[in-house]
Amino acid sequence: MFWKPKKVFCIGRNKTGTTSLSKALKMLGYRVGKQGKAERLLDDWGRRDFRKIVQYCRWADAFQDVPFSLDYTYQVLDHAYPGSKFILSVRDSPDQWFDSLIRSQTRIVGKGRLPTAEDLMQFSYCDTGWLWRQHQMVYGVDESTLYNPDIYKQHYRNHNQKILEYFKCRPDDLLVINPSDSDAMQKLCTFLGHGVIDNAMPQENRSA
Repeated sequence: MFWKPKKVFCIGRNKTGTTSLSKALKMLGYRVGKQGKAERLLDDWGRRDFRKIVQYCRWADAFQDVPFSLDYTYQVLDHAYPGSKFILSVRDSPDQWFDSLIRSQTRIVGKGRLPTAEDLMQFSYCDTGWLWRQHQMVYGVDESTLYNPDIYKQHYRNHNQKILEYFKCRPDDLLVINPSDSDAMQKLCTFLGHGVIDNAMPQENRSA
């Protein structure tokens, strides 16, 4: 039996292989929090009220996507659960990340085209309008700037840079990983103190 850190938080932005990381963590014996339940805490995050988010983390070992992929959450959880490990998943470039986001949301909403603000307002995911509120809260966009590539790519860069700055003196607590790399699973196992397994990193939920 290997030693487990207190918690494992995957804090890379959505569409950076977080679903693959979730499956890999399950393979390693971690209880991963239910994404659908955690996503319902988006409005708490928007108010910067982290009480329910902190309480939610008591019931599992590892967590990914909203609200864990958003700014401020990792700082709060770092203090609430000292000794935890944090994983920043990245793509090859901001362009690749943005293209994946666009493909994913086009597929989810199912209009056969890039969704409009009205599409997102009317779409029921978690609850009606959740996707639109996410864009407003996270990216700070309105109807005229929805999916503006410059805004989204700069947000991606800023998010990653703030995480690197926060953990710059704590290299043992943060793993930066591209889940599509051939050695990603080995890096994950080493970071978590787990014996390296032969399996490659699962490639889940691709937006090809």
